Amino acid sequence: MNRVRKLFQRLKTEHRCGLIAYITCGDGPTIEIIRALEDAGADAIELGVPFSDPIADGPVIQAAAMRALKNGTKISDIFTIARAVRERSEIPLIAFSYLNPVLRHGIEKFADHAHAAGIDSVLLTDLPAEAAAEVKPAFKAKGLGSIFLLAPTSSDARIAVVDRASDDFIYYVSTMGVTGARSELDPALLTRLDEVRAQVRKPLAVGFGISKHEHFALLQDRCDAIVVGSAIVRAVADGDEIGAATRAGEIVRSIRMI
Repeated sequence: MNRVRKLFQRLKTEHRCGLIAYITCGDGPTIEIIRALEDAGADAIELGVPFSDPIADGPVIQAAAMRALKNGTKISDIFTIARAVRERSEIPLIAFSYLNPVLRHGIEKFADHAHAAGIDSVLLTDLPAEAAAEVKPAFKAKGLGSIFLLAPTSSDARIAVVDRASDDFIYYVSTMGVTGARSELDPALLTRLDEVRAQVRKPLAVGFGISKHEHFALLQDRCDAIVVGSAIVRAVADGDEIGAATRAGEIVRSIRMI
């Protein structure tokens, strides 16, 4: 059982909603940022692999990906970052990527390197659950969990497919469109979450747009974890590099209110 599955078991035992923090690797002092996020109360980290065509991401994460690529960040650097984190921490690590960088690296090679670096799970945003067979055998052979997405428009049939394909949890996209912090959540989200949760066996994490404590308070009884991305990535970029880790940690504290 990997660290992500153990986390969701612990969250269930503790009767609380977890917080998963997304960062774009190579955008700022990534290892320091991860440590600050963990110290601030993040339960798991999504290691964002920078990609030149991030079609699911809004302007904040797109800009972060471009900065990381300009800094020369390669997929191999994600493994270096994970290994550095593992020297001091057992926080669950989730590789968050588009399919193209993984294909270019080689699926089996990626699985081998991710496992060796201490990564627990992989989420490929543009790989549909129906195509899980393209990657799952290689990931499973190395003990890596596969995570797939659901959207507000997902049919009952698709919900069932994603539930079967996802190993550690299901990532539910809170709204249609791209990533980005939002002032208000979709009013229909809570009802839809109740409907989806009644149909799945796997833990449910909700992301896209969550940026403040009020969102967390609304969602915490309707899902197993929330994912915070753009708010953290924007904080990292909003000032000098020296203070980036501190600013990122403050976002998590403000949402968790601890």
